[in-house]
Amino acid sequence: MRLLITGVCGFVGSCLATCFCQRKPSFEVIGIDNFVRPGSETNRLALKSLGIAVRHGDVRNASDFENLPKVDWVIDAAANPSVLAGADGYTSSRQLVEHNLQGTLNVLEYCKRIEAGVVLLSTSRVYSIRALASLPLIAGPLTFEWDEDPTPPKGASRNGLDVDFSTAAPVSLYGSTKLASELVALEYRDAFSLPVCINRCGVMAGGGQFGTAEQGIFSYWIHAYAQKRPMKYIGFEGSGRQVRDALHPDDLAELIYRQIQHSGKTESQIFNAGGGPQNAMSLAQLTAWCAERFGEHTVQADSVPRPYDVPWVVMDNGRAAERFNWTPKRSLISILDEIANHAARNPHWLELCSAQ
Repeated sequence: MRLLITGVCGFVGSCLATCFCQRKPSFEVIGIDNFVRPGSETNRLALKSLGIAVRHGDVRNASDFENLPKVDWVIDAAANPSVLAGADGYTSSRQLVEHNLQGTLNVLEYCKRIEAGVVLLSTSRVYSIRALASLPLIAGPLTFEWDEDPTPPKGASRNGLDVDFSTAAPVSLYGSTKLASELVALEYRDAFSLPVCINRCGVMAGGGQFGTAEQGIFSYWIHAYAQKRPMKYIGFEGSGRQVRDALHPDDLAELIYRQIQHSGKTESQIFNAGGGPQNAMSLAQLTAWCAERFGEHTVQADSVPRPYDVPWVVMDNGRAAERFNWTPKRSLISILDEIANHAARNPHWLELCSAQ
């Protein structure tokens, strides 16, 4: 089995490549990356030392696929993953579309030509911001908690968001490019009989992640807290009650492995892949964990809302569990410990992976 991983030197791509190389010796892994993301070059030597062929390639350029070898599956992990991308005053909305939608189109054309399957890594941010804002939540001391009394929107429960939850606009510019990519991938599946699996991933987290304040929040928060950087809760009355769940790439790799083993050319579905309620935590709770690990540090409050912020996003993995007998194995505490240990070894990590 030969795999091509796009965005192979990003956090998720490099972790997936490492997992498949070390745990599935029958798999040959190759990858491409455009090395635009600050810090991504640091993963190149580590991957090459494992025998993984790493090439420079930009998914936005169709010609970069012309000389790639034939593979059995492509894992598309290349994207601009920030929910503020294209609307933050620093990044281009046109480039966002080129990265996340045009890039998917080029991947699909490559897969059509060589008759390969594709695993598209999508995001929880395809879900409707207005529907998320209307979830039945109670403001607890440190976190938004689920309220069982009101009837929740379709596809939502205390177990998280199901794939049937609303994707009605607005979902952010970033979310819209990923949702459009999903639709195009499904159309290629029907038109050209391509095997397609789409994973809507929650917050990916682990040691070595290039965290920022708007993407990779668990990694960013722990690194920033450990270095006693200025930090603040944004929106939601400056309370830090907003909740996310964390998924380690090792668990995602296991899901993808099972999907590849069981997906035939006539099958195609969309799955959620997140840490689930057992791996969910608010920013205020994460701060309390950091205080026990690193000592006290003041986090400022900024009640001004930020575009696209939502109070509660937890993924319901029920469909993936039923179809592939898959549930995440890595606990939230083990993920936080891994990030904290990485922060201790790499005190200047945020400077390395910051674009600012």
